[in-house]
Amino acid sequence: MKAVVYEKYGTAEVLNLTEIDKPIPKNDEVLIKVISTSVSAADWRLRKADPFLARIFNGLFKPKRVKILGFEISGIVEEIGKNVKGFEKGDAVFAYCGLKFGGYAEYICLNETDIIAHKPENMSFEEAATTPLGSLTALFFLRKANVSGGQRILIYGASGSVGTFAIQLAKYFGAEVTAVCSTKNMVLVKSLGADYVIDYTNTDLTTLNSKFDLVFDAVGKLRKSKFSKVIHRNGNFVSVRSQTKPTQDNLLFIKGIIESGRLSSVIDRTYKLYDIKEAHLYVEQFRKKGNVAVQITSPSIN
Repeated sequence: MKAVVYEKYGTAEVLNLTEIDKPIPKNDEVLIKVISTSVSAADWRLRKADPFLARIFNGLFKPKRVKILGFEISGIVEEIGKNVKGFEKGDAVFAYCGLKFGGYAEYICLNETDIIAHKPENMSFEEAATTPLGSLTALFFLRKANVSGGQRILIYGASGSVGTFAIQLAKYFGAEVTAVCSTKNMVLVKSLGADYVIDYTNTDLTTLNSKFDLVFDAVGKLRKSKFSKVIHRNGNFVSVRSQTKPTQDNLLFIKGIIESGRLSSVIDRTYKLYDIKEAHLYVEQFRKKGNVAVQITSPSIN
């Protein structure tokens, strides 16, 4: 099968499209024909070993644990292990691969207890593939902050993957959302349900007169100490710098919201697998809106 493999850390040039053996599912695994994946910050950061702690996880001098990137996927179940009960051959699925990665390949094996679910019927494979990472991250931090109806939330980095999902989920929970983004993305975040939009290029957020129940840093650039004046005394500050703990139940929860028509994936660009280097270069610029999808193969079903 075709897969993008990297054998050393570095620029996007270390990514090589090559032929490797097709995996064989174990008794509790499903073999998935990957239709789409994405390029996330987690992918290019592990590729570059940035931050340095990535080397502790994946090998000090060269990649050892993960050689095929790809944090999330959508696809079709091609084969199941003898103990698998929840999926059948031909099922359309989407999944959060987590630290297993492996999405940059034509096939991947996942345990049926991993963070995998049937694909929402009202989503394309590209949309489904770009949903798990951003939506599960947003959901985790909103729940961590106990978001509820009537609360006022400030989302910084509202036009990125986590930010676009955070807007929609916060509105789903009944919160009032103030989205922070650049000038060019103000229309986008408004269309996702933001009640108010602030252009960070001409507004100093630390001088706002408003008070918020939650400040959500969706890009990992803010410090809580700088925003103490705009957070209510009993308010919260959360940042994607912290570790998340997504679950299969959370993905099923996300699936339900999608199928209710209240959550969607914003796709900025779509690349082919052989253009993976260009996709990485684009995402590294920190200018993408929502998500960047990568088409691996063509679906055999609608």
